Amino acid sequence: MAQATLTITMPEQVWMWQVSTAYPETTFRMLEAVPGAGSGFALVRLTGADVAEAVDELDDHPQVSNLSIAGRTDDEATVYFDTTAPLLLFSSRESGIPIDLPVEIRDGEAAVDVTGSREQLATLAERLEQVGLRYRIERVEERPYESQLLSERQLEVVVTAVDEGYYDTPRRCSLTELADHLGIAKSTCSETLHRAEEAIVKRFVDEIPDSSPERLEDRLASD
Repeated sequence: MAQATLTITMPEQVWMWQVSTAYPETTFRMLEAVPGAGSGFALVRLTGADVAEAVDELDDHPQVSNLSIAGRTDDEATVYFDTTAPLLLFSSRESGIPIDLPVEIRDGEAAVDVTGSREQLATLAERLEQVGLRYRIERVEERPYESQLLSERQLEVVVTAVDEGYYDTPRRCSLTELADHLGIAKSTCSETLHRAEEAIVKRFVDEIPDSSPERLEDRLASD
């Protein structure tokens, strides 16, 4: 499986671009999104100084209907509504690759994470271009299943170490106490933790984003 992070620029004719660029200091975080036959449902949280005005503009937008407010404060509001222009949802559905939520939209651009096969990612790229969504690739990499990162034993030891407070500051559980809790030798516990920590840290470093703005197809083809 491959994982990609994209920054997608919305077309000027859709509500996401129009409202988010009208209020560039407001962040629109799409929490839930469900595509329908010709429309879509969205649950969106808005944060920023102009939340009230942005919600009013959303409510008045011709591509938005049935807007309701689920929660509201001076600088935050959560709303849900139907829209006739869910381009991201349609692109995701037609390429067969889900978009990881939440999606953050600000000043006309959406930060999107997707995970799928390289063929699915290439199909998504084609679909984005077909509906007028410009994008730049921030990162693309192979991502093994989580079960491949740690063995079952390593996972058990790491989870137990967290639960028992071994990684707390100050530490609530010593290595000796952790080994006793697991019923294994202290040396075995130490070695298992070290190998698991090595895998986790290397994964973390590997996932530091690459800012090179290459096209998705080019990155997929070159890897």
